[in-house]
Order: sequence, then structure tokens, then C-alpha cells
Amino acid sequence: MDRSSLLQLIQEQQLDPENTGFIGADTFAGLVHSHELPLDPAKLDMLVALAQSNEQGQVCYQELVDLISSKRSSSFKRAIANGQRALPRDGLLDEPGLGVYKRFVRYVAYEILPCEVDRRWYFYRHRSCPPPVFMASVTLAQIIVFLCYGARLNKWVLQTYHPEYMKSPLVYHPGHRARAWRFLTYMFMHVGLEQLGFNALLQLMIGVPLEMVHGLLRISLLYLAGVLAGSLTVSITDMRAPVVGGSGGVYALCSAHLANVVMNWAGMRCPYKLLRMVLALVCMSSEVGRAVWLRFSPPLPASGPQPSFMAHLAGAVVGVSMGLTILRSYEERLRDQCGWWVVLLAYGTFLLFAVFWNVFAYDLLGAHIPPPP
Repeated sequence: MDRSSLLQLIQEQQLDPENTGFIGADTFAGLVHSHELPLDPAKLDMLVALAQSNEQGQVCYQELVDLISSKRSSSFKRAIANGQRALPRDGLLDEPGLGVYKRFVRYVAYEILPCEVDRRWYFYRHRSCPPPVFMASVTLAQIIVFLCYGARLNKWVLQTYHPEYMKSPLVYHPGHRARAWRFLTYMFMHVGLEQLGFNALLQLMIGVPLEMVHGLLRISLLYLAGVLAGSLTVSITDMRAPVVGGSGGVYALCSAHLANVVMNWAGMRCPYKLLRMVLALVCMSSEVGRAVWLRFSPPLPASGPQPSFMAHLAGAVVGVSMGLTILRSYEERLRDQCGWWVVLLAYGTFLLFAVFWNVFAYDLLGAHIPPPP
């Protein structure tokens, strides 16, 4: 049911004859049943929640329209927070007779979302089309690029030590700062099989579920923001170093998810969450430690500085700031939130500073960068 047909039906039935802006929840529920309108169970549950947040048991007309249009309102969030929400006692874990895909959707709901209300909303509203194509496409492209360079160089581990590797038009190198696309395309190149495997695993295990829940636009924005922040941070803090790998985007996704889990610890129902949290932190820290070791103590002779580790840290900062704001805004418009604009302003300020730094600081500071390959 779209907004116009709902408005027409309400006007025909005169559900709000006095134009108060409110409609009785029982009256609307009776209208749904009498006309056999296609309203899923999750929305009926939310209708009850909105009514219980009102002293007269009524629903604001605009909130009702937003609910039918699948737009979560801020007042509905307040109704949940105030504990005025009536939910069926059975959770999604008790849903019988689910197929393989619906069980996977339920698994994703419990992995990503912190409260039963949001989990039921996602479970009933989820559609398999469009699929989570962004993270899958990025991972596939990274694997293809790695295989091509591995076959060409005949080297699958520590590829950055091969003299031909840095000649790739995808790698970020401080000597090629004017080629702006390199600030993003470096995410398709990797040091070796071990870094690619780590990033691809996290992108599929965390990135795909996040994209299923929060959508392609938000997750791609978060991932690319982490990638861009990574290369720009390296250009400011480690001016002589190149950058390869998608770790900036991966750490943005992982840090956002882990921070969201910690802040909603009591509501998360994913199994073994403490053990998994510890393992994730150990693996992420080990990868950063490995990058630091390769940067400052290269195990093989190299013609220039090895890739920087600062992209990992920059991605984590983006995840905790921008990413956490996105993940905590499930089914809410970001533009309606003050915190989102604060994060965007901070990120935009950083981008502006980084651009000026790359244009002027290298010459003013007399930075001795290695010659571009």
C-alpha cells in the first residue's frame, strides 16, 4: 500500500472526522482486517506500540503513514525506549518451519541488530532482491586483481618487494599524489595472500550481513570513507610511504560493528559474543602489528619504504565515529539526526585539510619522498 492509497482510504472511511491528526489504533486495525489489506505482522506490532505510547491509544496520522511506507519515526523509537512496546512473547528464534534462506536472514538479524523489535521488523521486511552486491563485488574484484598480479609477478606473498609491483596504476604512492584515483584504487591491491585472505574473510563475514541489514548505500559509504581516510591519513602522517590493501574500509566496518555490539551488549543475542569479541580484537591487533613490522623492519631488501599501517587506524576511527552513527540509525533517516551532520562536518573538515596538506605541505616541509616507480 502506498501513501496516496492510504490517504484516500482514510478519507473515505472518515477515520479522523475532526481533523485532529490522530487515528484510533483499534479503528485502523479493524479497517485493515475488514478490507484484507496487506499489512505484515511486524507493522501490526508497531501499530500497537505507537498506540501504547499515546495516552488515548491513538496513532499520529503522519506516523501511521510513515509506518505503512516503511519509514521508522523518532517517536516510535522513543516508544521502544520507554518500554511501552507490546511484543509477542515468542522471539524469532521460536519461528517454526523456516527455510534455509529465512534461517540465514534470522541469523543475520541476531548478529547485527541489538533489540527484538528491530530484529522482527527486519525479518518480516527483508527481501532477497537486491542482494548484497557491493561487498561481494569488491571482494571478487580484489581476488581477481591479486590473481592477475600474482601470475604476472610469479609471487604470492610479500608482493610489494617485487620491483614491478609498485608500478601498478592502482597503488597509492606519494610521488603520484596528483593521480587522485589512487587514493581509492589502492584498496584492490594487497601485500600478499595473507592480507587478502584476512580482508576478504572479514568483508564477507561482517560486511555482507551489515549490507543486508543497512543497505548498499550506507555500507558502501562507510567502506569507501574508511578507504579514503586511510590513504589521506598516510599522506599526512607517513609521508614517504605507499599504501596497498582494503584495510581502511575493512577496519571501518569491523570497528563500527564491534562498537555497536559493546554499546548494546545486553541486547545482542549472537552466541559466544564475548569470545568472538576477544578473537576479533586479537586478529585485528595482530594484523596491525604485522603491518607495523613490515613497515619498519622489512624481512627482505626493498627499493623503497614499505606500505604504511596508518590506514588501519584511520579506518578504525571512521568506523567508531561515522560507522557507529550509521549502525545505530537502523531504518531512520540520517539527515534527521544532528549527530550525523556533526560527523559529516568533521569528516569534511579532515578531507579539506588533507587536500591542502597534499597540495602545499610536501613542498613547504621539504619532504624527501622516494622517486615514483
